[in-house]
Amino acid sequence: MLHQRLRFLHSPSLLHHHLLHQPTKSKSHFYPLKLFSMATSSSSNSHNYTNRLVSEQSPYLLQHAHNPVEWYPWGEEAFSLARKRDVPIFLSIGYSTCHWCHVMEVESFEDEGVAKLLNDWFVSIKVDREERPDVDKVYMTYVQALYGGGGWPLSVFLSPDLKPLMGGTYFPPDDKYGRPGFKTILRKVKVAWDSKRDMLVKSGASAIEQLSEALSASSVSDKLPDGVPEEALGLCSEQLSGSYDSKYGGFGSAPKFPRPVEINLMLYHSKKLEDTGKLGEANGSRKMVFFSLQCMAKGGIHDHIGGGFHRYSVDECWHVPHFEKMLYDQGQLANVYLDAFSITKDTFYSRIARDILDYLRRDMIGPEGEIFSAEDADSAEFEGAARKKEGAFYIWTREEVDDILGDHAALFKEHYYIKQSGNCDLSKMSDPHDEFKGKSVLIERKDASEMAAKYAMSVETYQEILGESRRKLFEVRSRRSRPHLDDKVIVSWNGLVISSFARASKILKCEAEGTKFNFPVVGTEPKEYLAIAEKAASFIRKQLYNVETRRLHHSFRNSPSKAPGFLDDYAFLISGLLDLYEFGGGINCLSWAIELQETQDALFLDRDGGGYFNNTGEDRSVLLRVKEDHDGAEPSGNSVSAINLIRLASMISGSKAEHYKRNAEHLLAVFENRLKDMAMAVPLMCCAADMLRVPSRKQVVVIGKRTSEEFESMLAAAHSLYDPNKTVIHIDPNNKEEVEFWEVNNSNIALMAKNNYKDNNKVVALVCQNFTCSPPVTDHSSLEALISQKPPSSST
Repeated sequence: MLHQRLRFLHSPSLLHHHLLHQPTKSKSHFYPLKLFSMATSSSSNSHNYTNRLVSEQSPYLLQHAHNPVEWYPWGEEAFSLARKRDVPIFLSIGYSTCHWCHVMEVESFEDEGVAKLLNDWFVSIKVDREERPDVDKVYMTYVQALYGGGGWPLSVFLSPDLKPLMGGTYFPPDDKYGRPGFKTILRKVKVAWDSKRDMLVKSGASAIEQLSEALSASSVSDKLPDGVPEEALGLCSEQLSGSYDSKYGGFGSAPKFPRPVEINLMLYHSKKLEDTGKLGEANGSRKMVFFSLQCMAKGGIHDHIGGGFHRYSVDECWHVPHFEKMLYDQGQLANVYLDAFSITKDTFYSRIARDILDYLRRDMIGPEGEIFSAEDADSAEFEGAARKKEGAFYIWTREEVDDILGDHAALFKEHYYIKQSGNCDLSKMSDPHDEFKGKSVLIERKDASEMAAKYAMSVETYQEILGESRRKLFEVRSRRSRPHLDDKVIVSWNGLVISSFARASKILKCEAEGTKFNFPVVGTEPKEYLAIAEKAASFIRKQLYNVETRRLHHSFRNSPSKAPGFLDDYAFLISGLLDLYEFGGGINCLSWAIELQETQDALFLDRDGGGYFNNTGEDRSVLLRVKEDHDGAEPSGNSVSAINLIRLASMISGSKAEHYKRNAEHLLAVFENRLKDMAMAVPLMCCAADMLRVPSRKQVVVIGKRTSEEFESMLAAAHSLYDPNKTVIHIDPNNKEEVEFWEVNNSNIALMAKNNYKDNNKVVALVCQNFTCSPPVTDHSSLEALISQKPPSSST
């Protein structure tokens, strides 16, 4: 194991294991919930200190601009100063909505005594991990490899040439419980630097060398051996099923993260099982998924009042969350709820998808369509409060609910388990320090139909009362001090959400006519969601894309960041653009996706060894180029890229399609061992490997006037059933740009349009697979029937 080799390599150090490793949960970046009051004084207009971060754009860096610590941003000015002074660098990495980053700031970085030690003995650098994921990846990988776990804030000591010397995560300011405090650690590092410098620098350089070797895997084989994709898919499903919580839903134990890639795999595998006649197994997998999605939606991890989902639940029952809201969660969760609706046609799932998207539309979208990154967990309990508390914006007392809801308070309190003593008592992990005593986090524990019968009313009336009650609480909550909004625009995360808005525009058209929704769901006309996706994509092209160089910037706040686009930015945006095209966007979406794929290949592809590196390698201060494969809270850039290449190969013909397919095959061959040995770590890559072995993806081709209602209905029909191995192509023969695009990129589509479009008033659709196309159909119900036909049981 790499971390064992590195531990041995570093064992002579005074500090590496005993002093610097803090007990975070491996691979989950979880800290036990203990609410901490954060000072709000830093937001005051009068400041005793100002450092170089004041000129930065990152909200996280700006939060530290008035610390007494002489912070520098990541860059040559700080590096050269460390070399000139011949002192180590203290690198602190976090993000603006990170609770424990705030804690360490208040405890240590606002402390003048700590600041003096840092300023005298180190050059201190602050990095926003969301702005510079490439820098974070280097030193997080080091800490995880060395100690088996990691998290934020990430605290690492570096040599002036940026080699890691030792590291950890959050440190309390003073020694406690037999563990060293931050001030003790600073003194120990100073002594170690003065007395054991050569050993530290040598071991740091060796660590980077070993990490570089381990994390830049390559493959001499250009494709996976036969049988590996099917085995990996089955193994991952089996491993996830083995970790399934049949009582509360979800996979794994507390803390529970809504890892949508796990849902993606289970639904994908269940579709494969269904298509091969294994209905019992398919239904078993889906049952786990649907129950998990229901428990999450009913739990406190879901913001019942304002919509959207919090980051994770600290307990096993999805009740008490860590309250920050991240954009990447919203985009992926909206998509899995849309998938569940596609399979079941149960509006419970479409309502939750709408709930997420309507939250984003209301609170997270800027004036030009840009979509912001995150909302903090912490806020002031009351106006003028000197301290912020986690969850203050979201929790309620019984008295507040009584005062606001009046006659309907009893019904609402029973439905959401609101109690005088507070309701965070469902698990010993929910509130171990009694921080929520007397407060309630809303959770649905009652069945609506049973409750409606108890109160002698229809379910519809009962739901209307709940909706109106939520609206009243929302209005009161809106007058509270809001959590900090990180209004940074990140390309990769916008790509995830562009996908979900685009997909919602057609999938939600399958809701039964007259379906009613209650607050916070607005009841948006589905096609409006497509406009939101298009506007977000337009913002990125206008503000974050250089048409001449065909390169992306990574993020935007007031202006583009200095950081270039990374692999995830290209991969996630391409995925979003492919969805935007397939679900009704213009041909320009597909053209741009192809253009971006060419740039991605030029910047990140290992042409000899296969797969994509996470960064371009052009920034010499970033010591590692990593081929990431782990599908965690976000999918890996390589997993998404493999699927993008497969999708592009199904749309484009000729040598370019073969090129896409070869790159996908070589990419997956790089990660053969991961697929065989650790499938549960790469669920989306397991899906990609199986997609590649499908002999022929189903193609649905819709031909007609784009502006007609029937064209919209045909596209909705094309997307009416869940099928991840389907490609939807649409062409308006009256649109010269579209016809020319297909004549160049896939002449079969252009010819199909020419031969089947005889009547300007009719929309035609064909379903093609295994080099054969169905007879054309001219109404959406016939298309639905056509695509719902089951493949032969021998299908692979």
